[in-house]
Amino acid sequence: MSEHPVLETRDLTIRFGGHVAVDAVSATFARGSLTAIVGPNGAGKTTYFNLISGQLPATRGQVLLNGEDITRLGVAERTRRGIGRAFQLTNLFPNLTVRENVRLVVQAKANRGFDLFSMAARHTELIEKADHVLAQVQLDDVADQKVAFLSHGNQRKLEVALLIALDPDVLMFDEPTAGMSVDEVPVILDLITAMKADPGRTILLVEHKMDVIRSLADRIMVLHNGQLVADGDPAEVIASPIVQQAYLGVEAEDA
Repeated sequence: MSEHPVLETRDLTIRFGGHVAVDAVSATFARGSLTAIVGPNGAGKTTYFNLISGQLPATRGQVLLNGEDITRLGVAERTRRGIGRAFQLTNLFPNLTVRENVRLVVQAKANRGFDLFSMAARHTELIEKADHVLAQVQLDDVADQKVAFLSHGNQRKLEVALLIALDPDVLMFDEPTAGMSVDEVPVILDLITAMKADPGRTILLVEHKMDVIRSLADRIMVLHNGQLVADGDPAEVIASPIVQQAYLGVEAEDA
């Protein structure tokens, strides 16, 4: 057993004026696990993600990665140390091609800088790796298309491709299937399933679709009004009265 969890939050809290968006959330995440983080709209799920990945500074509490306190580190340094995130809202270079978007990440991961033009002709292995990633997400047929002209579903696939190219230890997905057609969803779910099979990966997933959660999650955490109200085995958590009420909107039956 490892000496410490891959990722840990201790009393993680953020306050916006008088509103506490995430309220003293403590949790550990083991290597090789997939945790689904659920809750009603406004529960604090994406804000919790923002605190872990560094988009927001914590008002109080800590984030630890492999036992090291990274609470004061910025997004770039957390990414360098192994936290990767696919955003709910697209975060791509719209005027570059699909292949160029992925190649930039491959290039940066290889510590060869972030220059679009200087590497293109001289490092064909980077392009080959980018093409391999695009094939995994079934985007090889649009590799030369500018991102601005991609469908929403293909932009979401590209976000996952960028995360694969980054090759982080901790992968964070914020509603990866949002806005996708029924035909496009299985590609993303298959990719996450394949990543989950890697014992070296730790995956955090914010998702609303209960069928997706049931099929993927080893564990479910439930946030409500910024607080962690349930955490454990998926079947037990889904069946608990507090989740039935807070997340599913089901009134508990009278005894």
